[in-house]
Amino acid sequence: MGWIVEYTREAVRDLEALDHSQQLLVLKAIDKVSYNPLPQTEGGYGKPLGNFMSANLAGYMKIKLLKPGLRIVYRLVKEAAVMSIIVISVRDDEAVYDLAYERIR
Repeated sequence: MGWIVEYTREAVRDLEALDHSQQLLVLKAIDKVSYNPLPQTEGGYGKPLGNFMSANLAGYMKIKLLKPGLRIVYRLVKEAAVMSIIVISVRDDEAVYDLAYERIR
């Protein structure tokens, strides 16, 4: 049984802006991770984020899609078993993490 996946409005727009093949890759990755989105330290698939140059994303997780160069940033609401997608973006140095920080402020 997977977690409930919710998307912010901005994340929906991010997903819609991708081409169809990228959308399929993103949705497949989110579906896979949603079965156990906990941090790797707790036996899950999640890769924890921390502090970046200008963004404190402690408590958030990422999914990396290496070949297409995409990143997905999400947070967990453990009490409700919700995986909330914050950003879906092309990896452009730290831009994706700065965008995530803007959206959570």
